Amino acid sequence: MSVVAGILVAASVTPALGLSGLAATNAIIVFENLPDYLKIDQLSQKSNIYATTSTGAPYLLASFYDQNRVEVASDAINQFVKDAATSGEDPRFYDHGGIDLQGTVTGIVTTVATGDVRGGSSITQQYVKNVLVQKCEVLTDAQKKSDCYDAAIAKSPDRKLKEMRLAIGVEKKYAKDDILRQYLNITGFGGTVYGIESAAEYYYGATAATLTLPQAASLVAIVNNPVKFQLDQPDSATNGAANGYAANKDRRDYILGQMLKYGKINQADHDAAVASAIEPSIHVPSTGCQTAGGSAFFCDLVVNTLQNDPTFGGDDTIRMANFRRGGFNVYTTLDLDMQQAAEATMKANVPDTYPGWDVGGVIVSVGVGTGKVLAMAQNKDYSQDPAVQATGANYTGINYNTNVDQGGSHGFQPGSMYKVFTLAEWLTEGHSLNERVDSRIKSNWGTFRDSCATGGTVSFPGYNPKNDSSSESGANYSALQSTIGSINTGFIGMAKKLDLCGIRKTAEAFDVTRADGGPLEQGASAVLGTNEVAPLSMAVAFAGIANQGTTCSPIVIDHITGSDGTALPVPQSACHQSVDPTVAAGMTYAMQQVMASGTGSASFKATSPKSPMIGKTGTTDGNKDTWMSGATTKVATVAGVMSVTGDRDQRTTSFNGQQAATARHRMWPDVMSVANAKFPGVAFPAASGAAINAAQVPIPDLRGKSLSQARSTLESAGFLYVNGGTIDSELPAGVVANTEPGGGTSAARGAAVTVRTSNAALVVVPDVSGKREAEARAALSNFTVVKNETDVKDPALVGTVVKTSPPPGSGARPGDAVRILVGRLAAAGG
Repeated sequence: MSVVAGILVAASVTPALGLSGLAATNAIIVFENLPDYLKIDQLSQKSNIYATTSTGAPYLLASFYDQNRVEVASDAINQFVKDAATSGEDPRFYDHGGIDLQGTVTGIVTTVATGDVRGGSSITQQYVKNVLVQKCEVLTDAQKKSDCYDAAIAKSPDRKLKEMRLAIGVEKKYAKDDILRQYLNITGFGGTVYGIESAAEYYYGATAATLTLPQAASLVAIVNNPVKFQLDQPDSATNGAANGYAANKDRRDYILGQMLKYGKINQADHDAAVASAIEPSIHVPSTGCQTAGGSAFFCDLVVNTLQNDPTFGGDDTIRMANFRRGGFNVYTTLDLDMQQAAEATMKANVPDTYPGWDVGGVIVSVGVGTGKVLAMAQNKDYSQDPAVQATGANYTGINYNTNVDQGGSHGFQPGSMYKVFTLAEWLTEGHSLNERVDSRIKSNWGTFRDSCATGGTVSFPGYNPKNDSSSESGANYSALQSTIGSINTGFIGMAKKLDLCGIRKTAEAFDVTRADGGPLEQGASAVLGTNEVAPLSMAVAFAGIANQGTTCSPIVIDHITGSDGTALPVPQSACHQSVDPTVAAGMTYAMQQVMASGTGSASFKATSPKSPMIGKTGTTDGNKDTWMSGATTKVATVAGVMSVTGDRDQRTTSFNGQQAATARHRMWPDVMSVANAKFPGVAFPAASGAAINAAQVPIPDLRGKSLSQARSTLESAGFLYVNGGTIDSELPAGVVANTEPGGGTSAARGAAVTVRTSNAALVVVPDVSGKREAEARAALSNFTVVKNETDVKDPALVGTVVKTSPPPGSGARPGDAVRILVGRLAAAGG
């Protein structure tokens, strides 16, 4: 032992050399050739997700960790903790160079006697061991992680030798106080609790700075043997509440005795601390989005973003490991005032379950021009645990507001909300809001233009959509009327004049996709909203409309700081022009009238305070899904009630005595009232006359043409042909007798022109002007002639016809009266 001790003194190392069986000189050479540099990586720390209150204060939504650790500075650690650690684990810490010779000699005796490497580890050596273990913890390959861990804790002379060499290297690089700080931050305190700050919070609801003397000693006691001494097993027979946590108390009191021995505390403080009972107050930290309550589904979208956005790493495994271990503070875009309103109105208006119906409810709000997701609520309780989900239909891990690749569902049909994209394409192609289309209900709509289809046209035999109300039976609605009243046949009539592929591309320009990731369908039925999309996609689109046609991609993270407070890069909202601002102005003109007098008026009237607002409702076949979407110049919101699976007629279903179909008109105003109070909108840009007023087009003169010629001519000119049947006319039977409005006048493009054909029931009244009375009567033999006279000054006109009624060229039935006006010489002198 004397020889070994000499070597240790000469080499400033521990007796582990003796275990290698090497001669002293060779041992020293081998030891000196070992690496003494230990790269200290960032410790695995708890990451937090926050919302921000209206006062700007952070509000914790959820925490995530592999190791519950919060790293703190030395001045945030109570001196009791530091003294307890050095007194109990390494009394000569401030005197040795990383290796405690006296302690190690004691340990070598045990090692020689038992065959195991034991004892003698200084705080610096324990720190080195913890660092090596932490390097294993961050490995994602299971086998590599296991091998690394085995090597880091192996009870072998080689491992001990390496640990000692590294400890000396650490002592050369870091000051003692810094080593102690890092040791207290890295060491385990039982289970997933790491570091003195998290241990203080978990076991006592305190901080490392506010721990009392006995609390500090009881926590440091755990470090010696976390399984034996941890304080969160109250039912333990050896270290539980019944025996006053006897095992921990024995170790705690030993540490207190060491602190007294080395002059860290006085006798009175020692005696009081020993006399105090160990009374842990366990504070289990929140972990996972389920702790975020009604904001859990928004939290889930944040986590999904952190896992899938390349901003945060090369693949999803690395990204999540970075997040769960990186000590990130993630500050989200969530507006707590709007979120609380969304949660409250959802709870009040849509139950989480309903007998015989898989009911879903969603609310999502997006900032106009920013893409910030401000609110996101759902009528379910959040859980990703299948066992929890199995306990009731109120639990789900699926976010109904988002796409499948964002943790969401396969989407829902938006119904008439989707009509806004046909409206956008209508205005883009140069049509106006007051232009009319053929909106008659029909069983065969014929062919539609589709530039994406082979041949450029498609047809849908048997497709015969109806309107929501029997009163919507007009044959010639304008685009504005169809938008205000959400008239299905009006929009199909508009689509007949457009390109179905163009309508689909316009929806895509507003960043709308199918929720399942597939391409949008573009058939005639898609015009009325049969594509399954995510509510968040529709909110983004409505925000784009309100933003003068500029759509901004949604974001949920405002900023992130690392564990040291450094700002980290975050995904940014990408904005692009979806439609021309003049088109957007036409859309908002029409959609404001939806709110003022159309299908959105119920939501508009219930919103207070008011801002200029646009909107569009949506109801799917059988009333299974009902929606209200709208926006100001600041905020867009979508609220809906839908059938997650199966069908249910919401108009015959009630929630607390109120029709399910109208829940949207109760929820949307509740959220937008808060939005308008916080973020009041301004007026939308005025629409141009070209967007509002239909172009005036001359009506051709069709008299004498066949019906087929008349129809072709009218439709080519942009009018709606309406067959008005036959009328009495002098023209040949079957040809056009007249139109209403008449030929030669002008009407708005798309207006209906009624065409009437001749039944040849009339005879043409001949022109008898200038003829003698007898000659005129002969020419008018088919009619009853009625003579009247009028004074003339020209003798040549006496006895001749001056005028006839009806006029020449017009038609009259045989035997009808034809009045002739015959000249007579005016009396002289009069």
